[in-house]
Amino acid sequence: MKKVCVITGGGSGMGLATAKIIGRENYIIIVGRSIEKLEGALAELRAEGIEAESFACDISDRDSVDKLATYAKEKGKISAVIHAAGMSPHMGEARKIMEANALGTININEAFYNVMEERSCIIDVSSMSAHLTPKIIMPERSYKYSRIDTVLFMRKMMARVNLFPKKLRSSVAYGISKHFVVWYAKTDAAKFGKKGIRVISISPGNFETPMGDLEKESASEYTEYCAIKRFGYVEEIASLFSFCVSDKCGYLTGVDILCDGGCVASGCNPLKMR
Repeated sequence: MKKVCVITGGGSGMGLATAKIIGRENYIIIVGRSIEKLEGALAELRAEGIEAESFACDISDRDSVDKLATYAKEKGKISAVIHAAGMSPHMGEARKIMEANALGTININEAFYNVMEERSCIIDVSSMSAHLTPKIIMPERSYKYSRIDTVLFMRKMMARVNLFPKKLRSSVAYGISKHFVVWYAKTDAAKFGKKGIRVISISPGNFETPMGDLEKESASEYTEYCAIKRFGYVEEIASLFSFCVSDKCGYLTGVDILCDGGCVASGCNPLKMR
């Protein structure tokens, strides 16, 4: 059977760079909102001799994600899912960001739990914002509703976001949603472990990607706090993703890996930077 790797957000940036590495040994399914937006990425992969195809999926819609999971299972044994799709503060309003980042992660993990087998791995991509956003903002006590009632979960997440002025809500939604991703991956580890599946989250800092370009003006001020004073290169984070899903990391699960050039370690405080 083919080894299959599913990469959401695989049309550009971190996802595409990862597909070029993992595609050497896996059949790749890159996932995005529309097939048309994935055409260029698919052509790049095939030009490098990588077997790949694209699949349109709305990660915030559970039915759409279920169809993706079922399709991937039909193509072969799913070795890895790299859930890199998401929205940054400049890409939409607060609720859309929460749906894409938080609800999207719930949908991906739940749908693929049903189709993945032993010695496979899911990476849920978070952000250094999960570590930088002040903890007092996080409605962590309400995260448990993600496994009980997703409608109630979303209501509670947005209730917290809506406490803030409108101009800050997209940024607050982003910080909360990415903090939730870290929590969700960690607390999913035991459940997935019973099937021999690993779940981790990775929290990138600022990288040279199309999404990073949208945030570049506001993100650049963080660079001076980094030990490595530049944005990361996509090949660097792609190599980390690829290593973490490999059998070489067969004992790694239930943990978040921060890859931010040393920004969080500096102790910088976003509230004092604005």
